[in-house]
Amino acid sequence: MKVHPLTATFPTMSEAELLDLAQGIKEDGQYEPILLDADGVLLDGRNRLAACKLAGVAPRFTTYKGDAPAGDAAWSLNARRRNLTQGQRAMIIAKERSASKFSARADAATYGISPARVSLATTVIKYAPSLARPVITGAMGLDAAYEQARKNKADAKAKQAQYDRLRDQAPDLAARVTEGDFDLPAALTELERRQEEDRLRARVEQADAVRAADGDTQPAFAQLVDDGVIDWPEAAQRADHFHTQRQDAVQHSQQALHLITHHWTTIRNLALRPDSAFTREVLDGLVPEAQALVDQLLAREVGTSLTGRD
Repeated sequence: MKVHPLTATFPTMSEAELLDLAQGIKEDGQYEPILLDADGVLLDGRNRLAACKLAGVAPRFTTYKGDAPAGDAAWSLNARRRNLTQGQRAMIIAKERSASKFSARADAATYGISPARVSLATTVIKYAPSLARPVITGAMGLDAAYEQARKNKADAKAKQAQYDRLRDQAPDLAARVTEGDFDLPAALTELERRQEEDRLRARVEQADAVRAADGDTQPAFAQLVDDGVIDWPEAAQRADHFHTQRQDAVQHSQQALHLITHHWTTIRNLALRPDSAFTREVLDGLVPEAQALVDQLLAREVGTSLTGRD
């Protein structure tokens, strides 16, 4: 027999209670008939119908003839017999209306339920649907179910944000998640791997460009990766090492030039007296390499002085 959706949402008796009801019907008869609407849809009396079947008694039916909608009658009769909390009532309305186009909040006032409680129940149905039945039966309170639903909602929002990021930055991975080839965590891990590789590649290629500008003829680090000789992390380490060594060399050269500049007056003074005993004694005390360099510098300085006098 077809049951009205709202009636079907109400909790049924436990097995023991149903057996007691069946025994009572068998001994004393069915006091109250089962209520049907004009189309034969059951509005009230699911437990009586089940108990009659257990008792082997033919059930009695009656047809609803009231002016109010059948759903209102279903609610009124079922809610009246049960000691339901506001949370249970809110969940019953929200669950029944979740499958229809009607607003559960709009029905709240009609059935004497707080719209706020109905709103909580609606959230539970959307984000923790498995908890709707425990709330209806009284096994779980609405507030506890809502807290879990709220967490599920936050998790869903975070996952959606992750998927949106994946779709923007790696559409191919997002498509594989949609198709079920990848789960979201695995796809995000792959995205992070790609992005890290891109960062390493940029560092390596920047170092290769500097090496080329310096006239280095050794194979580029990026080329070694492409050839399978090393991987990107090792190439990045080599690039960093190159930058460190190069910066040290630059600083050392700058320091040497600063030192030469600081002592250039000495070169000039020696150039003014290239044939003096003082100059010869200074040069004789130098190692050959240094002596050759000073000779070049003196010659250049002497030439510069002569050009200046011309």
